[in-house]
Amino acid sequence: MRRDLAFNFSRVTEAAALAGYNWLGRGDKNKADGAAVEVMRSMLNKIDFDGEIVIGEGEIDEAPMLYIGEKVGTGTGDACDIAVDPIEGTRMTAMGQANAIAVMAVGAKGTFLKAPDMYMEKLVVGPDAKGFIDLAMPLEQNVKLVAKALNKRLEDLVVVTLAKPRHDDAIAMMQNMGVRVFALPDGDVAASILTCMPESEVDMMYCVGGAPEGVISAAVIRALGGDMQGRLLIRTEVIGKGTDAETVKLAEDEARRCAEMGVEPNAIYKLEDMARSDDVVFSATGITKGDLLEGIRRRGNLATTETLLIRGKSRTVRKIQSTHYLDRKDDDIKDVILK
Repeated sequence: MRRDLAFNFSRVTEAAALAGYNWLGRGDKNKADGAAVEVMRSMLNKIDFDGEIVIGEGEIDEAPMLYIGEKVGTGTGDACDIAVDPIEGTRMTAMGQANAIAVMAVGAKGTFLKAPDMYMEKLVVGPDAKGFIDLAMPLEQNVKLVAKALNKRLEDLVVVTLAKPRHDDAIAMMQNMGVRVFALPDGDVAASILTCMPESEVDMMYCVGGAPEGVISAAVIRALGGDMQGRLLIRTEVIGKGTDAETVKLAEDEARRCAEMGVEPNAIYKLEDMARSDDVVFSATGITKGDLLEGIRRRGNLATTETLLIRGKSRTVRKIQSTHYLDRKDDDIKDVILK
């Protein structure tokens, strides 16, 4: 992909983050997400490239914008796959909590695994533990192998996961091993990246989260030289069948969509299966302050953003601080961003 595209994509996540920030702490995650989606789509359509959303807001019948299969860009230039999460952490944005980001990954046509919006079990490590993970083995054994690869005692190992009831047993097991476990409310893309950042103390990320976030994580982990495996899970395997007819129907729809898209539930996908090339661009802009990025700071008509921009081809990692002059009222922030 052309080098100049990377900087254009950083402007896309900046704009989405600013749009989402306008709903920070207002208690409505849907409006925050909707604002970020609309601005992200508008910005993408200004760029000279031929893009297709392969991971996005869902199917066309449930997502009016950034749906899977939607074409974006002017249609001229490089043909690209795009994986987007306009706000990773909509609830955190609505509640004013840490670690909310606007994020996207872009690769050449055919780069990214196409999968339904469903659960994915994920295991991620940095470059020094590459080749030492296997989802076919119990989590306990993976933890021991990663500690051995890093030449660390179990007591010195740091694992990040999500603070969800489905992880309670895994958290207890790792803590009983002596491992330090950091359980975040949401945000496994940022958590995955921390395994590869030199200044981070995180050694491994494990969770059952969203498949879209899994593919986005795979893109950036491939770019940073780390390692990852993922396993698609039908929701009834994660939360149980129970008596909820709607949950059972959703699970049936997921199985049908997997068959249509040529992916297999419970099959283990390696990093190279989810991101088939390192010629990718990853961009993430902080909405709220987190472990990976600073959040947006606004003072009057000035807003400052911090963006992590990674080019896999050159293995270049940049942090970009930008100041935006928002010279209109809050109600018109979308028009300001899109100027």
